[in-house]
Amino acid sequence: MATSPLLSLPGAVAAEAPDQGVAAHYGDPLREQRRLAEGRGFVDLSNRGVVRVSGPDRLSWLHSLTTQHLTDLKPGEATVTLVLSPNGHIEHALYVVDDGEALWAHVEPGTAPALVAFLDRMRFLLRVEVEDLTEAYAVVFEPVAEPRPAGDAYADVLARVAADGRELFLPRERLAQFGADHADPAGMWAYEALRIAAYRPRVGNETDHRTIVHELGWLDTAVHLNKGCYRGQETVARVHNLGRPPRRLVFLHLDGTEEKLPATGSPVELDGRQIGFVTSAARHHELGTIALALVKRNTAVDAVLTADGVPASQEVVVPA
Repeated sequence: MATSPLLSLPGAVAAEAPDQGVAAHYGDPLREQRRLAEGRGFVDLSNRGVVRVSGPDRLSWLHSLTTQHLTDLKPGEATVTLVLSPNGHIEHALYVVDDGEALWAHVEPGTAPALVAFLDRMRFLLRVEVEDLTEAYAVVFEPVAEPRPAGDAYADVLARVAADGRELFLPRERLAQFGADHADPAGMWAYEALRIAAYRPRVGNETDHRTIVHELGWLDTAVHLNKGCYRGQETVARVHNLGRPPRRLVFLHLDGTEEKLPATGSPVELDGRQIGFVTSAARHHELGTIALALVKRNTAVDAVLTADGVPASQEVVVPA
């Protein structure tokens, strides 16, 4: 994985897996969080994969393969769609925007080659082309939920504008200059803390080999329940109609007297019995130590749990 030129900015400390190649922080992660929460600064996400799908059949083709309704996606409109296994388990999350000629997606670090290989196998005779552009484009997040104004030096860069901010698909040769032109960089520790506080799942953290969409609350934002058949749809429909996913995502407030941060994958227990595992954890500038976890569906919503041995209270993300 390429190392970002923004790791040469003052104070930059490199992140560890799965976010190696970019900065964990630039010297003050809590202040970086506050700036992002106030709508200032930017985050280097250049370790993420970038995939471009072009051709006149691209939207109807991806509509038939993924969970989201894409046939009527308008240029500039942002959405999230998932690739599922035949058994309905989550394999990829694509954060997409169409520019009128091609659909662009960013995906988890290191996963673009596998996604492109899968899509290439499914092309058949349709008029689509799939490219892994990770080496040519870098993703940069800015906490401003609107396009850059006309005349701005980066107004020509494709932006995916979502509720929490905009994500630029920036040519990599412009990444170093972008860092020089903008103040207040924030690292992955700050970005992840705000993601966790917003209950937003991440493939590879909140998912394992058997995670289904209902467990993470992705039915609301990444799945369209009234569309044609796609891979994994039977599981989506069956569990939706029965209303009984085996696990559910919870948000945890951890005891602030403990200094350690629960590791991803560490056990979540109730009365000494493991009922789940931590998926992500962070130190939040207002909430203190927080985490997301997957627990058994029937775990009482008011039960006090322990995460990696640390007492934790729950907030409901996915109803029991």
